[in-house]
Amino acid sequence: MELAEGTVIRSHGGHCYVRTDEGLVVDCSLRGRLKRGRARSDLVATGDRVRWQPTQEGYGIVEHVLPRKAVLSRSATPWGSREEVIAANLDQVVVVFSVGAAPFEPKELDRDLVACEAARLPVIVVVNKADLLRAADDSAGQTTDGREAMELYRRLGYRLLYTSALTGEGVESLRAALQGRMSALTGPSGAGKSSLLNALWPGLQLEVGEISEFHNRGKHTTVVAQLLAPEPGTYVVDTPGLRQFHLWDVDPEQLEAFFPEMSPCLGRCRFTPCTHRHEPDCAVREAVEHGEIAETRYESYCRMFDSGS
Repeated sequence: MELAEGTVIRSHGGHCYVRTDEGLVVDCSLRGRLKRGRARSDLVATGDRVRWQPTQEGYGIVEHVLPRKAVLSRSATPWGSREEVIAANLDQVVVVFSVGAAPFEPKELDRDLVACEAARLPVIVVVNKADLLRAADDSAGQTTDGREAMELYRRLGYRLLYTSALTGEGVESLRAALQGRMSALTGPSGAGKSSLLNALWPGLQLEVGEISEFHNRGKHTTVVAQLLAPEPGTYVVDTPGLRQFHLWDVDPEQLEAFFPEMSPCLGRCRFTPCTHRHEPDCAVREAVEHGEIAETRYESYCRMFDSGS
């Protein structure tokens, strides 16, 4: 029997849902020989292109997973023994943060950015709930620390968008950035990813969670990554809020390559290799002392280095 092709739109519990090239959604299990394959990585992930065999109406078996490109992954365990593929075959990653209701954690964003740099994926940083940030600016009569913290990333060369699902600010700019591409939306719970998607495409009607008063963080509304096709040629992977992001296949010695601001310093240290942690005459630490590298970014580098990344 001739195999059909399709794209995995969701994978969970040994099953995956495949959208055929004709637009139908099929519930598929995995052929047993696939399960004996990549033990250190997910067998199938959202965004994978697969070949599958129909078994009965609405059901099938995945026979082959086609080669992946541009994979966004994290380590499924702190010690890095297994890869968890968040999404496959991406064109870009959109990291959504909020500096309004939930406190902004630079180290969380920095880990996301390192993962994207390691995967060679273009990244857009979205600061959502900009209406709250603007209200803070107005009450303080000056630019808030939250805005200054985010503007750092624009200076580092990352594209930065301010959005508000409530007021519509920046929504059309985000739509233009997503159109015609396969994008993954990631970021912490409570940042408002689902609200943004609903503002972009109201027909999606995604469930939206409230902010937890106890932890001041969002409740998980997206349980597993799911691939959405809100308009022709545009694909968005809505990912669960990730509270812990352990880098996959990034050794501490490689980290310096994934912090763009460190690039001018590399090769100028007294010792080679240099960890940039304690060695004398370290060009990176000198750049930090002179304000050429932000202390928050250097602290993120040190945290990742000391934790084995």
